[in-house]
Amino acid sequence: MSRKREHPMRRTSSLIAAAAALSLALAPGFAWAKAGGGGSMGSRGSRTYSAPPPTNTAPSTTMPMQRSMTPQAGPSAPSSLASSPAAAPMSGRSAFMSGLMGGLIGAGIGGLLFGGGLFGGINGIGSFFWFLVQIALVALLVRFLYRWFMRNRAQTAFAGPNLFARGNTDNASPGPRPMMGGSAGSAQAQRPVQITPADYQNFEHLLQTVQGAWSNHDLNALRAVSTPEMAGYFAEQIGEQARRGVRNTVSEVRLEQGDLSEAWSEGAREYATVAMRFSMIDVTRDGSGRVIEGDPARRTETTEIWTFLRAPGERWVLSAIQQTR
Repeated sequence: MSRKREHPMRRTSSLIAAAAALSLALAPGFAWAKAGGGGSMGSRGSRTYSAPPPTNTAPSTTMPMQRSMTPQAGPSAPSSLASSPAAAPMSGRSAFMSGLMGGLIGAGIGGLLFGGGLFGGINGIGSFFWFLVQIALVALLVRFLYRWFMRNRAQTAFAGPNLFARGNTDNASPGPRPMMGGSAGSAQAQRPVQITPADYQNFEHLLQTVQGAWSNHDLNALRAVSTPEMAGYFAEQIGEQARRGVRNTVSEVRLEQGDLSEAWSEGAREYATVAMRFSMIDVTRDGSGRVIEGDPARRTETTEIWTFLRAPGERWVLSAIQQTR
């Protein structure tokens, strides 16, 4: 009995689908789950790189800021690339060397697969080193242009009116500064800020508004309730969802518990850092509507540290999100 032969195109489509499913199964988790992507990002003025005090809601330690436009003083300061809004936090490995080795390995595997030998048309040790030099030059050029572009972007991101007109240059020193006058070396005295019940209601409303705008991919709504820095991070993450053909939605957000970690002012700016434990329906779907992460019938719960910023007489806006350990 003859066996029907499978069409090559159908077999290729099946392999592609299987590879896509395998990549989803092996992925460590989607980076865009809920607004902020489960990372620590944003600015808290001069306290950006100091841990907020623990609270009853968040008694554990807070993860340090991974991405911020606020400069960090000292030898441990992140590079301009690592601290820019468009740059993801990096591990100890060099991004340049990782890219270089990845390119070499890819070229080698491609040559083997297509019958051209390990390095295809490279003959002799001299040609091999010239190949490395070309890759290095291109990588250095791309790196220079990228840093130049991000530096200009960082300089103009806080050029808007009201809260952001003066930038973050006066908040460069890490850690809390002394209250009520401070030391002679401090650039700006800090004062405590009184948080009222109406402020707490605003914080809860902002939590729900941000998550709703995130789910709707409404960048205008996100810009209206967050600093330009945070809006830039959200736009990046939403763009990555679109590129991957997926969509994360967070619905039925309910604040379960919240309390104040600290509130202070620096010049004409007031900050409030609040610990919030909230529950929600957090689901990620692909382009066909199929759930690939989360459960639409089960609520999940998380605890995050949100920092809000305002000028006297103005409304609060979101300026940072941090994760608890």
